[in-house]
Amino acid sequence: MLPDLLTPGLVTVFCGSAVGTASARLGAPYAGPGNRFWPMLAETGLTPERFAPANYRALLDVGIGLTDLNKTQLGADSDLTPEGDDARSLLAKIEAHQPCQLAFTAKRPAQAFLDRVFGLRRIEYGPQDRAVGDTSIFVLPSPSGLAVRWWDPELWYCVAERHRSFKEDE
Repeated sequence: MLPDLLTPGLVTVFCGSAVGTASARLGAPYAGPGNRFWPMLAETGLTPERFAPANYRALLDVGIGLTDLNKTQLGADSDLTPEGDDARSLLAKIEAHQPCQLAFTAKRPAQAFLDRVFGLRRIEYGPQDRAVGDTSIFVLPSPSGLAVRWWDPELWYCVAERHRSFKEDE
């Protein structure tokens, strides 16, 4: 498993379901060959250039952190079981680090978290009407190549705009 990339003062924390098999093998998040995570960060201006997955620690320099809901299993969402999801641990991390926004990089981890923490059974993509303290919550379509049918880059642009807005307010 990959360690969290978290520190106080972050603007955006991206939260996935779990480490994918390619990421586990390479020791870097979102490292699968068809994953759009790194290209979208650059395209939306969240990073000044396209970072290589191995350089993920440089995200801290632009106010971005990373974590996963499931820290005990790995693979695609279809490979994971709810027993590995740890919404309480994620909640504690967000409360401790207090980023401006928590952006889930897939509906699966968002649904599991929002159900366990707030009792929400159905969610939609986009901004949520719940927050963890002052941390707003946003649900993005998965950047995984396996989730191409749900892909919508516009929502990634929304998260980037919110990121810039939060930075201006600091």
